Amino acid sequence: MDVRVGDCIITKKPHPCGANRFQVLRVGMDFKIRCTGCGREVMVPRAKIEKNIKQIQRDENTSD
Repeated sequence: MDVRVGDCIITKKPHPCGANRFQVLRVGMDFKIRCTGCGREVMVPRAKIEKNIKQIQRDENTSD
């Protein structure tokens, strides 16, 4: 799965605050994501987050 730092992911399960959108801060064996609703930052194992991603929203203006 091609997830990059700066992407916004929509998950199948919402965060306890009710939001289901997260900004990706770090990618590796663990993902560091920030909830767009409450701002809480969470470290999640790659296998778990890849199972729960519904959609990836990417800013197309960024160049690689």
